[in-house]
Amino acid sequence: MPQPVEITLKKKTRRLVVRFDDGFEADLDAEYLRVYSPSAEVKGHVAGEGILVTGKENVGIVRIEPVGRYAIRIVFDDGHATGIYTWPILYELGRNRERNWARYLERLEKAGKSRTPS
Repeated sequence: MPQPVEITLKKKTRRLVVRFDDGFEADLDAEYLRVYSPSAEVKGHVAGEGILVTGKENVGIVRIEPVGRYAIRIVFDDGHATGIYTWPILYELGRNRERNWARYLERLEKAGKSRTPS
């Protein structure tokens, strides 16, 4: 599994850029990271797609914190801070961003929900 060689938080543009040792660079916006948080709050406690998180279009990242040598915790400005983003999770989120985002938008539409905070 590829390992990160550089992790850059770009607060102004609300992005996290992760460069991996295989040359892949994941450019991940805060909203995407928030709605795909690996936390129990979002993933749920059973198999499936988890909770549909809505209204996070303007969410930002306050800070990132290392978790051992295998992950980071992302602290969002909406108070969410329980997701542990392991290197494989960050890699997968980067590699599958287009597909994941399309699925998220489908789920929003089906539920009659919005990305915009209410």
